[in-house]
Amino acid sequence: MLIAYSVEDIHRLVGEGRVEGTAVKPVSSIAALSKAKPGDLAFLGNLKYKADVPGCRASVILVPEDYDGHPTEGQAFIRLPKPSHALARICREVERMLWPKPEPGIHPSAVVQPDAQVDATAHVGPLCVVEAGAQVGPGAVLQAQVYLGRGSRVGQDSWLMPQVTVMEYCVIGRRVRLLSGVVIGGDGFGYDTNSQGVHEKVPQIGRVIIEDDVELGANVTVDRARFNETRVGEGTKVDNLTQIAHNVVIGKNCLVAALVGLSGSTTLEDSVIIGGQAGLAGHIRIGKGSQIGGQSGVIHDLPPESRVRDSPSMPYLVAQKVHILKSRLPELFKRVATLEETAAQLGAAEATPPRRKKGE
Repeated sequence: MLIAYSVEDIHRLVGEGRVEGTAVKPVSSIAALSKAKPGDLAFLGNLKYKADVPGCRASVILVPEDYDGHPTEGQAFIRLPKPSHALARICREVERMLWPKPEPGIHPSAVVQPDAQVDATAHVGPLCVVEAGAQVGPGAVLQAQVYLGRGSRVGQDSWLMPQVTVMEYCVIGRRVRLLSGVVIGGDGFGYDTNSQGVHEKVPQIGRVIIEDDVELGANVTVDRARFNETRVGEGTKVDNLTQIAHNVVIGKNCLVAALVGLSGSTTLEDSVIIGGQAGLAGHIRIGKGSQIGGQSGVIHDLPPESRVRDSPSMPYLVAQKVHILKSRLPELFKRVATLEETAAQLGAAEATPPRRKKGE
């Protein structure tokens, strides 16, 4: 990183906390506690790594307010309510330096149809295609090779990274971030099988609406609706390689980790959290504030505030008990086999008449 921050600069960026000690060397990079060296910034965000702080050689360490240690010579601590949040503020500043917002304008190699509307403050990068009737709002950024289909819309200050595809009539809200390879509005997976066993395609004539402040990770796909719309709610964040099928509705402020699959017409209410590689069946509703563990398979509705895991999913505490019991199955089978053998021996002994003594 091409940065050089003094401890005073860092304190100013985080906007809170108390400095203890003096950092001799300016900060030029960020590293984990166990790997940091002079010139690095490190942080204690998880008390699991508390033992790594005394031996850490970083110039500046962000620590909780109540951390009971002290900086070594030439090192500074910044004591903060939440070091992780403070680090995010610093990284946000570094990000602006490393990836500055491109200047407004349309690159000569871009293809923009005459009746498309591109705001004068927007940026349209190399080899982009903006089809007829598409709209690009103020301050929006389309990096190289972005495709906007006919009648699509991109809202104010949204950022579409290289090779993003937004198909016909889909709508992207304000301050949306679409990472490389995202496809918005690909055809939903819909077929009818006729009497001859042929799978005939069902036209998907709806659209996709991405509300404000949504972020979709690399290669996320959001399919257009069979009719009406597929919708991703305001403030929702979706990790890489997630499939969102036709007519799915995702509420506000949801978190969806990588490799999740949401089948058609499923609804996530607000503030749902889904762990990586989970799969949800179609036409189900997940209640507000529910949490679904990684690799879960959910095949039925969940009421609000549910906590489930496993496949098929079950309440979290039940799944924990089942997981523990699974590890004891070999021992249980061994004990059952021993009991069966003992029972067989006892049965054989009872079936054998006692031998009479001579003279009886």
